[in-house]
Amino acid sequence: MSGETPIQSAEGLHTPAYLSWRKLQLSRAKLKASSKTSALLSGFAMVAMVEVQLNPPNATAVPTEMLVAFTVCTTLLVAVHMLALMISTCILPNIEAVGNLHSISLVHESPHERLHWYIEIAWAFSTLLGLILFLIEIAILCWVKFYDLSATAAWSACVVLIPVMIVFLAFAIHFYMSLATHKYEVTVTGIKELELLKEQIEMGDQDTRMNNLTLLDQSRIV
Repeated sequence: MSGETPIQSAEGLHTPAYLSWRKLQLSRAKLKASSKTSALLSGFAMVAMVEVQLNPPNATAVPTEMLVAFTVCTTLLVAVHMLALMISTCILPNIEAVGNLHSISLVHESPHERLHWYIEIAWAFSTLLGLILFLIEIAILCWVKFYDLSATAAWSACVVLIPVMIVFLAFAIHFYMSLATHKYEVTVTGIKELELLKEQIEMGDQDTRMNNLTLLDQSRIV
């Protein structure tokens, strides 16, 4: 296929332009997921902070430390997701403008390579740090909301959240380790294919030289 459309041939799948095009698509998917997740969770945190009903200090048994933790956690949750949303909102249109053209020859105009670390920060803040803060927010919110009614209900939220947090962290660690292993294997396979292609090119050059020498010798004999 021509350079104006994505390359599908086996030889073109390992060109720098096509690899950059794949990174562009991955960066675009990450930014879209980050923006949607951050907007949803930050909105929930704001609604939870506004709608929660708190009793006066002389009429509540909720510890002051828990109220401080609720305030800090909510602020961090909104700030982290707003930062991820801002990065996604600023970078995504520039990537979309190039990606929607479906032209590999224009992939160098996309800023996804230069802004790679910003994209990874937005992805990590939205999916890892943001979700951890969201789970903590749920536990603290249950404590603040139900402690005056039932201390057992408040403690039950923490008890349920602990195994959920452990499963979440275990999955996150396993996912990132599996992803790193997959990328390593793909990179090794690509290097082996490039080495094989190099050997084939060198063998072709040697055959061409031998043919040229043979033709030269025959011309001298004649």
